[in-house]
Amino acid sequence: MRFPTVASPHVAPAHDVSRIMRQVMLALVPGTAIAIHFFGWGVLVNILLTVSAGLLAEAAMLAARGRPLKPFLSDGSVIVTAWLLALCLPPLAPWWLPVTGIVFAVVFAKHLYGGLGYNLFNPAMVGYVVLLISFPREMTQWVMPQGLAAASLSLPEAFHVVFTGQLPAGIGWDALSSATPLNLYKTQTGQGVPLSTIQQQPIFGTLGGVGWEWVTLGWLAGGLWMMWRGIINWRIPLTMLGAFGLLALGFHLYDAERYAGPLFHLFSGGAMLGAFFIATDPVSGSTTPRGQLVFGAGIGVLEYFIRTFAGYPDGVAFAVLLMNIAAPLIDHYTPARVFGARGGRA
Repeated sequence: MRFPTVASPHVAPAHDVSRIMRQVMLALVPGTAIAIHFFGWGVLVNILLTVSAGLLAEAAMLAARGRPLKPFLSDGSVIVTAWLLALCLPPLAPWWLPVTGIVFAVVFAKHLYGGLGYNLFNPAMVGYVVLLISFPREMTQWVMPQGLAAASLSLPEAFHVVFTGQLPAGIGWDALSSATPLNLYKTQTGQGVPLSTIQQQPIFGTLGGVGWEWVTLGWLAGGLWMMWRGIINWRIPLTMLGAFGLLALGFHLYDAERYAGPLFHLFSGGAMLGAFFIATDPVSGSTTPRGQLVFGAGIGVLEYFIRTFAGYPDGVAFAVLLMNIAAPLIDHYTPARVFGARGGRA
């Protein structure tokens, strides 16, 4: 009796792209909700804009390449890219800023390389870096966290500001906007102000910046949940945060009035988001076990030196993109041991 057969593989994978992306989105929810609480509805507006524009750009590129729309639009990958980019942008940024960033990310960083699975660089970070270099004024207009801002905006008011650039009557930008803790730390230590004096300002909290430390805890909770679910591996985030924290500790012990300690660096800015949600991108990062250790540590080292000695207050995006370039070489020199072989190579 003949039985119908199909081509291998016959065992369905434990995780497909759409299932992984859904769980990544679930992991993003805690940090996103906390960010909306502390920094207002502009965070949600950014997400809505990047997701909408990202899906349209994805559909346009798929149509231009003669690819089916439904499988690629429904796998969730472009939504995750758009969501991550939105979280890196200032709330209340003009509407064209997130739209420009996500369109560039989808068209140039993803589809011109061949689409999902072929991109050399992390698309969200490419879009972010393009915006940061091209529009520095708009990219540094952050809002003050809840409790420090003199005013807050409702969701309709946030939409109005994003699309018109006009604040409600009686509210000025000085009542809403402020430099981030990393910006203050960068500029004032560069002017010779002691760190103990800088951290007396109300925007600095217990671990990092007010609001930022809670958002970072949200990213940490989501990242640990993804590790527990087997969505990401421990190697990249732990080595990245470990190298980053050890460097911060070493420089802080050398000069505590000039260099902030590891807790401030880990709980301010995008370090935790980058470690669990960006550096762990399986397409643009290292894939071998030893290579992931090198890849993660490299990001941590670059991030610290960019934050501390370069011209940008946060170096996650640049560090990830630089290590994306090195990922193929790292994998080449750190191959996994072949089953049955004594050495690392076949």
